[in-house]
Amino acid sequence: MKKRVYSNPVGVSRYTGLLLILPFIAGFLLFTLYPFVCSFAVGMTEYDNIRPARFVGLGNYRTMLRDDNFRKALTVTLKYAAILVPMKLAVSLMTALLLNAEIRGIGIYRTALYIPSILGANLAVVIMWNYLFTSGGLVNQVLSLAGASPVGWYGDPDKALFVVILLRLWEFGSTMIIFLAALRDIPCELYDAARVDGCGSIRAFFAITLPQLRGVIFVNLVLQSIAALQEFNAPYMLTGGGPLKSTYTVGMLIYDEMFRYDMNAGYANAVSWVLFVLISAVVGIMFAVTRGRRRDEK
Repeated sequence: MKKRVYSNPVGVSRYTGLLLILPFIAGFLLFTLYPFVCSFAVGMTEYDNIRPARFVGLGNYRTMLRDDNFRKALTVTLKYAAILVPMKLAVSLMTALLLNAEIRGIGIYRTALYIPSILGANLAVVIMWNYLFTSGGLVNQVLSLAGASPVGWYGDPDKALFVVILLRLWEFGSTMIIFLAALRDIPCELYDAARVDGCGSIRAFFAITLPQLRGVIFVNLVLQSIAALQEFNAPYMLTGGGPLKSTYTVGMLIYDEMFRYDMNAGYANAVSWVLFVLISAVVGIMFAVTRGRRRDEK
């Protein structure tokens, strides 16, 4: 058999591909891998950004075990993620089901419900949210019209955390869009066959829709869990971690230790690594639990 020879009309060398990805490799090494390694090294020291670093080994991690602020922040972070993530997935899926209907002007509704995700937890949104839940805010005014007494949303630890969760729940647009794309990819023939067999809407949802969305639900679960465990902006701007540190997350603890208290960079980096290990463990458990089902889908 005659060997096929491929021509190279533009004179591209074998190193051209490497040259093209060189900017990415350089950026990864300088701005991702190097800070990653340095963070671990600094976490093994006592360092305040002023005096020379002093190696303490696992001293920062032992201090963490006795730190009430760390235990409180970790508890709040886990509670926050455990409440927010299931609620956000449920609301996003239900909204996507409604927006999957073929009605006039459906694009306007989709755009309107996606806008909160674009806005995010910026200062203007936080000011608006803060006004809604103050003692004389719109929410308490509506409660007064309904005959209920005003609620001190920011004075009660449980209610303050709930306000932060509502702010993030309001930003469900990105998760909704992913669900909507997956819903529109489900073959219509499955629903037609189900209707012929006398299957109702509710049964079709559990027998067809949910199984078809299993992979997308898993992706959204992983993404939202990672985001929730890293939460910082919303509680920092809305409540400042109060009252009684009921909204004080691990992200806020890292910030405070690094920039607000004694500029304890060593301890802040150690907490960052604990958070990294926690997120990795949570995601790893999710993959381990669903491994069999994902293998069956393939």
